[in-house]
Amino acid sequence: MFSLHEKEDTIVALATPQGVGAIAVIRLSGKDAIKICNQVFKGKDLEKQDSHTIHFGTIRDGERIIDEVLVSLFVAPRSFTKENAVEISTHGSSYIVNQVIKLLVRNGARPAKPGEFTQRAFLNGQFDLAQAEAVADLIHADSETSHQAALNQMRGGFSGEISKLRAELIHFASMIELELDFTEEDVEFASRDDLRILVEKLLRVVEQLISSFDLGNVIKNGVPTVIAGKPNAGKSTLLNALLNEEKAIVSEIAGTTRDFIEDEINIGGVIFRFIDTAGLRETTDVIESIGVSRTHEKMKTASLILYLFDLTDTNMEEINQDVEKLENLGVPFVKVANKTDKANGQFINDLNRKYPDTVFISAGQKENLDALKNRVLELVNLDKFRTGNTIVTNIRHYDSLVKTRQSLLDVLTGLDNEITNDFLAMDIRRSLHYLGEITGEITTDDLLDNIFSKFCIGK
Repeated sequence: MFSLHEKEDTIVALATPQGVGAIAVIRLSGKDAIKICNQVFKGKDLEKQDSHTIHFGTIRDGERIIDEVLVSLFVAPRSFTKENAVEISTHGSSYIVNQVIKLLVRNGARPAKPGEFTQRAFLNGQFDLAQAEAVADLIHADSETSHQAALNQMRGGFSGEISKLRAELIHFASMIELELDFTEEDVEFASRDDLRILVEKLLRVVEQLISSFDLGNVIKNGVPTVIAGKPNAGKSTLLNALLNEEKAIVSEIAGTTRDFIEDEINIGGVIFRFIDTAGLRETTDVIESIGVSRTHEKMKTASLILYLFDLTDTNMEEINQDVEKLENLGVPFVKVANKTDKANGQFINDLNRKYPDTVFISAGQKENLDALKNRVLELVNLDKFRTGNTIVTNIRHYDSLVKTRQSLLDVLTGLDNEITNDFLAMDIRRSLHYLGEITGEITTDDLLDNIFSKFCIGK
């Protein structure tokens, strides 16, 4: 975390991606941001202009013109960081960008650290820590659902839930603490029955938030989906058909895929990370056997398995055995029957009666792939997300909620055992501490450094 002295600095960084583009935006923030920019800007006197105005002019190093620019002014506290801020739109040449940044540094700015703009916004009270983290999630959102989850958190949806929980608990904590000052008078300011009702209510909410993390993790990071089956079942063909490109090698020779091939597909606003694996079979080929072993490992850690089998080369007994193994694995799976264009109609009917949830496709002919996509989307179960429920997507928040749950359970245990107020107050304070870690009421320099160091430099 930057020092108090560094907090007074004016910082500068490129806010748009590195590389050549039509325009680039250079951002300054700090007490002297407008003053420093004004020293190198030829046009209107920026220090006399209103906030949220844009001005055309040139950036000059002495008499040398570096570029024609547009300068956007944000006067404190009406800016992202709540400090004076300037955004300079230049042409996208990396040479121009470097020249302008070096000129601004020579005139009193310093290069920003990763995430320092957002960190200043948090420290200046623009938003809480959970909202600050959502800024990074929003930047990296690559699907409709991850974008919506990040936007909801940035707007304070998750923080609002946590703040309500914490506020209710703080009231009881203060009453318990007050009782400690009147131990000799045997006065009860906080009803133990009311405290139990509150803690049980808080536990229900915390449990819901904790249980939402599985869905939140899927929304944020995608669904790891393994395509598994015997060699030549059509796994690589299916991957290529889903991707609509020749990503995997397709061959009549069994065992062509020796390792796994992975790519992402957006289905219904959700990212699925499809993994084409080595065929499941006994083999004496050393390299292929390593691939088969890796397939088993991938299946254990997957969120979803597409069990693909060839209708022309698989009997009911083999399917029954494979289904039993997959059920014992405990990972959700979809039975996908491939090569319907070549299969025996009676076998398809028998299979459909035995396993009515089977999806029948022809990967080679790209037939019925929409039905498969709909089926995998059903298994993600986005109903909770689409009804507007708060979803936990951050592992740090999840960890703090798990610790909060344990502390609240300790409060209930204490009430059951009629422990003294000082110990009861300790358990309540611990619950408040973990809830406060989420939104930033409770922070350490190491925690802030760890969070903001993962941001890009211009954010």
